[in-house]
Amino acid sequence: MYDIPTLQATLAKTIFAGKLHFSSTTGSTNTDAMAAGRNGAPHGSVFFTDEQTAGRGRGDHNWQSHAGEGLYVSALLRPPIALENLPVIPLAAGLAAARAVKLAAGVDVDLRWPNDLLVGDRKCGGILVESKTDGGDAAFVVIGIGINVHQRRFDTGLSTPATSLDLEAGRTISRQTLLIALLESLQSETSVLHDRAVVAAIPARVAQLSTWLWNRRVEVHGPQACVGITRGLDANGFLLVQTNKGMVTVQTGGIREESKG
Repeated sequence: MYDIPTLQATLAKTIFAGKLHFSSTTGSTNTDAMAAGRNGAPHGSVFFTDEQTAGRGRGDHNWQSHAGEGLYVSALLRPPIALENLPVIPLAAGLAAARAVKLAAGVDVDLRWPNDLLVGDRKCGGILVESKTDGGDAAFVVIGIGINVHQRRFDTGLSTPATSLDLEAGRTISRQTLLIALLESLQSETSVLHDRAVVAAIPARVAQLSTWLWNRRVEVHGPQACVGITRGLDANGFLLVQTNKGMVTVQTGGIREESKG
């Protein structure tokens, strides 16, 4: 279980101070955060839980959220960022999550564009960013992050084999320590998104933590389905894939290793 008073005290000097909302079970922390955002919840509101009964990944895929086994958290932010820069937020969240996992578990994360956290060839977490826009700006964004922490068994037939931080670290990882590291890293990454130079540097920073962005033969799933070789990210954080028909700029969807069959 989380020690809420200690969490509040530890985060007292962050944007999340006094804005932690914990529930033992909920449908989806992202759903809770989006509803709160529409009702005027302030910048830095955090929604986290021991168990999600309707956890969501990108594309409305289900996210397994067993009780007490993972980190299930959504942060509501009202960052000073223009709409055209919204695509970098999942990338910034990936950087924050990778740093938090390294700090809390000593495990290196491989970022698979646009939202997957992998250790080797196994998935340990994912990111779901949703937003509400207002004119030319983002009224608020919700960054949802799920990370497998204590799980030792996983459903068969997953598109990507799964793992957990306990399995990778060979010891029990504290969800509380991971949550603190994650929120502090999220604040660090998102508080400077008004700086154009910072935003421009994010794709290159992600590339340093990813084996997927250069010279990897992949299948792209989604509305821009194709097969090709990855050629990095463009200035907007979109994936470049060299196909037999030319370069494709993938703005939405997911990638997997090309199947051999």
